[in-house]
Amino acid sequence: MSTRVNPNCRLEDQGIEGLGRVYYNLLEPALMTEAIARGEGVLGLGGTFLATTGDHTGRSPKDKFVVRTPDVEDSIWWENNAPMPPEAFDRLHADMLGHMKGRDYFVQDLYGGADPRERLDVRVVTELAWHGLFIRHLLRRPEPAELVGFSPEFTIINCPGFKADPQRHGCRSETVIALNFEKKLILIANTAYAGENKKSVFTLLNYLLPAKGIMPMHCSANHAPGDPDDSAIFFGLSGTGKTTLSACASRVLIGDDEHGWSDEGIFNFEGGCYAKTLNLSAKAEPEIFSTTSRFGTVIENMVYDKDTLELDFEDNSITDNMRCAYPLDAISNASETSLGGHPRNVIMLTCDAFGVLPPIARLTPAQAMYHFLSGFTAKTPGTEVGVVEPIPTFSTCFGAPFMPRRPEVYGKLLAEKIAQHGASCWLVNTGWTGGAFGTGSRMPIKATRALLAAALDGSLNDVEFRRDPNFGFEVPVSVPGISDVLLDPRRTWDDRASYDRQAAKLVQMFSENFAQYLEGIDDEVRAVAIG
Repeated sequence: MSTRVNPNCRLEDQGIEGLGRVYYNLLEPALMTEAIARGEGVLGLGGTFLATTGDHTGRSPKDKFVVRTPDVEDSIWWENNAPMPPEAFDRLHADMLGHMKGRDYFVQDLYGGADPRERLDVRVVTELAWHGLFIRHLLRRPEPAELVGFSPEFTIINCPGFKADPQRHGCRSETVIALNFEKKLILIANTAYAGENKKSVFTLLNYLLPAKGIMPMHCSANHAPGDPDDSAIFFGLSGTGKTTLSACASRVLIGDDEHGWSDEGIFNFEGGCYAKTLNLSAKAEPEIFSTTSRFGTVIENMVYDKDTLELDFEDNSITDNMRCAYPLDAISNASETSLGGHPRNVIMLTCDAFGVLPPIARLTPAQAMYHFLSGFTAKTPGTEVGVVEPIPTFSTCFGAPFMPRRPEVYGKLLAEKIAQHGASCWLVNTGWTGGAFGTGSRMPIKATRALLAAALDGSLNDVEFRRDPNFGFEVPVSVPGISDVLLDPRRTWDDRASYDRQAAKLVQMFSENFAQYLEGIDDEVRAVAIG
């Protein structure tokens, strides 16, 4: 069965035959109707869709593989990307096609990338109707006329009901995410976590775009009202404030997670947002909060009252990683084009649970490369079983799980872009002050917003700076409206000697992690690394 649009390229043309009903490019109301009728979830307040994802409430990075074919042999970062033999992938593909026979599937033909010159045409074939709704929010939706001649460059087949066989399929467990660049095909099995769909496309773009001189980035972005050339990008790992800080009411949101930086400027890869909802509040983040009662929003792994359907934003008994997915136009100040000029400011967000880093620091280009390749944040006690003290997390380029190429490839591209366009670089700590996690307190969001605003409007460059003795970057001494004590983390600790020991410990962690990059970097960055 074909619904809504008779595509130029049907699944049968791709060797996917013998299926039940096939639904092509259903819109949101139809996808919601099908998902509810099939018992995939519950209709929530305001017409949201409430879903749970079973055993997998987050990504499965250890189950992600790249097929080792001759065309990518010399360009994949194999230390970071587990290889899968081509013959194992072929068996997995054949067995998944067998599993699909007689079952209903939902097809969404979408774009990855807001820039028409650089976008990737992607077909997503899903077993679950709500996965179709999710990816329709998160990727970019073609106009109806564009669907008639749509021919996918890459196809994703997602079968949560299929269990892989590690012996037969060359994988680690019954869950698998396998990328085959030669066959332009991604296979996902035994996980209902919808984020695997969007991050698979991100991984594709992270491989394809550098060859074109385009920097793919795990970052959010915004620009000044009426001036797309006054743009800023915000790098950061999960939990550092990437979505929160970019969705600033006084600026235009370009996107909250994935972007490219080309010779023309920056562009969003996506058409929506995937925001964390743990402790989300209407007061602190009104726009994002409002999407949790908006028609079509996917609410994933949240606890709710079975009678009233009211969401519990504080109950993390299912997962800390509870989220909502919605299209960009749900945010009132979102860009209509999802495009921006060359960034004037590059911001690197970190959640320092050690209480060592200042709330903001100005970086030289070499220091920016050091912190970009380091990709530092920290896990806090309680986020995972067995975590009893802050644990440093170094995820190179602020997104190691999605980086198919060597980190130096992305580092060099970013360095070239920063140098060419003269962007100012900043490190912003949204973590702890006055002590480490458990002793200190979380950095005041009001202060973070004020410091960012001063950085973005240029006024922060006019204040006095001091050189940080631990990392060598410049830290403001005094900023209007901000406590001078807050700007100097050592002064926020009651025990200054304890701060010094904690700072030395963190510097050593950075140094030990960065040793892996010393051979592939230039002399200026090496000088930062070795102090």
